[in-house]
Amino acid sequence: MSSEENKYTFENPEYRKTYWHTCSHILAQAVKRLYPEVKLAIGPSIDEGFYYDLDSPVPFTPEMMEEIEGEMRKICKEKLPLERFELPREEAVKFMEEKGEPFKVELIHDLPEDAHISFYKQGEFTDLCAGPHVDSTGRIKGNAIKLTACNAAYWRGDSNRETLQRIYGIAFPKKDELDAYLQRIEEAKKRDHRKLGKELGLFMMTEEGPGFPFFLPKGMVLKNTLLEYWRECHKRYGYVEIATPIILNQQLWHRSGHWDHYKDNMYTTVIDEEDYAVKPMNCPGGMLVYKNEPHSYRDLPLRMAELGLVHRHEMSGALHGLFRVRCFTQDDAHIFMTREQMKDEIKNVVKLFDEMYSTFGLTYQIELSTMPEDHMGGEEVWHFAESTLQAAMEEMGKDFVVNPGDGAFYGPKLDFHLSDSLGRTWQCGTIQLDFQMPERFELEYVGEDGGKHRPVMIHRALLGSIERFIGVITEHFAGAFPAWLSPIQVKILTVTDRAASYADTVAEALDAQGFRVEVDHRNETIRKKIREAQLAKTPYMLVLGDRDVENNTVSVRHRTGEDMGAMSLDAFAALLAGEVEKKTIK
Repeated sequence: MSSEENKYTFENPEYRKTYWHTCSHILAQAVKRLYPEVKLAIGPSIDEGFYYDLDSPVPFTPEMMEEIEGEMRKICKEKLPLERFELPREEAVKFMEEKGEPFKVELIHDLPEDAHISFYKQGEFTDLCAGPHVDSTGRIKGNAIKLTACNAAYWRGDSNRETLQRIYGIAFPKKDELDAYLQRIEEAKKRDHRKLGKELGLFMMTEEGPGFPFFLPKGMVLKNTLLEYWRECHKRYGYVEIATPIILNQQLWHRSGHWDHYKDNMYTTVIDEEDYAVKPMNCPGGMLVYKNEPHSYRDLPLRMAELGLVHRHEMSGALHGLFRVRCFTQDDAHIFMTREQMKDEIKNVVKLFDEMYSTFGLTYQIELSTMPEDHMGGEEVWHFAESTLQAAMEEMGKDFVVNPGDGAFYGPKLDFHLSDSLGRTWQCGTIQLDFQMPERFELEYVGEDGGKHRPVMIHRALLGSIERFIGVITEHFAGAFPAWLSPIQVKILTVTDRAASYADTVAEALDAQGFRVEVDHRNETIRKKIREAQLAKTPYMLVLGDRDVENNTVSVRHRTGEDMGAMSLDAFAALLAGEVEKKTIK
């Protein structure tokens, strides 16, 4: 479809944003019609839908939300034109004061002196807004609108200000698109990693440590299996592994430049009357490791990987399971190289990304983020770095979009946004070029000419946060991890007590081959045992009865419910070993 053809469809992100922004105004109009005493704050579009912050004397109940939704549908049917107009500052203030909207008055006062103060009118409703909007409420399909939630929110994000109510909504041009979206949301609720993490015994959170996850025995098996695969891949791609301290003195963070950009998110302490900080990232420690010994051009590229535990202070309201925590393991790597090696090293990193992501059935989109306003170093170096990243992607045939001005303060970057089985995206991998930190730390190597030169550095994370990635794949697989990754790979279920001894023998044989096995000897019906093993997402169940004992076989069932019949233990072990070796997604 051409850009002109999709101009007014959801294929065009700008139109989608405009459509949802208009929906937020329709939401506010509906609320004011039904509850005139409510005061308006702000109502933007967001990544998925829209919201409006409102100051209401009473909480919005589910019944009230339904009533508001119904009024929104009426406003859509009224086909009210949206008309833009501007007012001088004093008139704008007076206009909103007369309407009794103090939050709007505050917003107007905070606008720059030369700002155009614009409003949008639809019927009896007028809102302070820069736009844009669709031309009529009739463009919005009333039967494809859904209000999805109502949460508390601070005015302007300040916990010392008024507490407002934020109503969220979603809308689509067609009813079947809304239905598909709502179905996907329901599926996402079933896959919520917080729910599955508790049910499957993977991790827990406590009041004693908000934002600091505890990994339980099965969660540790999952985590360690993931990290074993990570180490296996990195070894093949020529990385060495290092570990750097969690606490380093504050001067190091000033030197690296992180203090100026991250100090509000860092934990600090005092040791021997000297200021120290708990590391929020691994980079400065990697610099010190490089400086520990002299390097020649023959040593480069030098690829140093680290699974470093980092801590960042997050607001309590932002914490969310494993997705947003206060301590996590970052799978960093710092690659030191010459300028001539940059492009090949970028490609090498992307090849590693391709291998690991495909193992989990995850696809991705790439975003190239360029020089921000707040940056270190000259523009010439930045443009060279940006063009190198772009050329590497083009030579590999990789599609990417440019995100202007969103690079790290020390260099441009490629961000890898993973798509899961529900089509949701997660930013995990990143490749960041850095000419600045090697300069700040005075890193050197001896070149082929015998002179001293400054290396270029890549900051690189593949999974990002190990904890967050575990949350992502838990939802991606709905807790049904592939056999190679599953904390328990085989559950042995006895039909009768006579099979108990044989079950233990089978378990010992599988355990000796490195498989993760549990035996269920309980005096319960086999139907109940199978059901519970399926709920635990165990890949394989071996249902052992008298016939299996007599024939020295195992009756195999898959967690999907497939009855795979009886086979020899060796045949089953070979089947499972093949899945583990190939890391089959099943």
